[in-house]
Amino acid sequence: MDEIARLAEVSKPTVSRALSDSPLVNPATKQHVLAVAKAHGYAVNRNAQNLRNKRTNTIAVSLDFLSHKKNHISDPFIFDLLAGVSEALGELNQDLLLCAPIHNDTDAFQQILSSKVADGFIVLGQGHREQMLGDFARGGAPLVVWGAGTDETPYCVIGSDNFAGGQLAGKYFLEKGRSRFLFAGDTTYREISLRRAGLQQAADDSERSISIHDLAASQFSFESAFDLANNYLQTIDEPPDAIFAFSDTAAMAFIRAFRDHGISVPEDVSVVGYNDIPSAAYFSPPITTIRQDPYQAGRLLVSNLVNMLEGIAPVSAKIKTELIVRET
Repeated sequence: MDEIARLAEVSKPTVSRALSDSPLVNPATKQHVLAVAKAHGYAVNRNAQNLRNKRTNTIAVSLDFLSHKKNHISDPFIFDLLAGVSEALGELNQDLLLCAPIHNDTDAFQQILSSKVADGFIVLGQGHREQMLGDFARGGAPLVVWGAGTDETPYCVIGSDNFAGGQLAGKYFLEKGRSRFLFAGDTTYREISLRRAGLQQAADDSERSISIHDLAASQFSFESAFDLANNYLQTIDEPPDAIFAFSDTAAMAFIRAFRDHGISVPEDVSVVGYNDIPSAAYFSPPITTIRQDPYQAGRLLVSNLVNMLEGIAPVSAKIKTELIVRET
């Protein structure tokens, strides 16, 4: 830096400010210093700079691998969500560290913070880890989670309005004159339980005779949902006339299985998925679904964690859900 200051004929502090894009340096001087630095191959050592600032400028992102058998993550929504987080971090010049600490071990998460690998955590999917994440947060860890919380949840939670999403699906089925609902999802997950509750509320509010049958889905892949639908169809006498699936991927699997059994969509059964992944609009038939915006979610996850790192209390929030009506 001394050499760049001499070559640019400015002070060393001016070089430092110019390389840090400080507004205290006028644009012409800043461009001059940057040009000299580039011409002589000089770049700031970010590791040294981070040590001085006591920040790594790196955010650790952890996926909910435990909810996906053999780490088989097939639902595209999680990657859309990861892209939203990555884009928001990039706008703040923060690095993203995709990490896989021992999934239910608070000490493994804490080690990442203690060893200065990252400044804080964004967890994409709380799954069944609420107790562990709560212990981690109560220990003072900077932590923001994509999921669903309660008034007692000790960490900041960003998620969609799952209950409202369930209501939207129920009202859509009612508008189509449907009365035999099938809910496919694992209600031991808080988000999915709320969707089921919203569906029930829509049915109750209608004052019509509506039946809702539950089909537990323990895995989230297309293959497992397809097998689940096939097995279900072999055990029933009368098929449902409406299906609310826990994801668009599952909705696609159910449509395929029902068609294989001679049941037409949407003529015989209406289907609503969840997430509005890109392929939902191009599936045949295009899938009616509940949309949640992964990029809005990414921005909220990142902004809340950055606030925590700056000493500002984060605020849990729900992003809007909306019904995207297509052909199913």
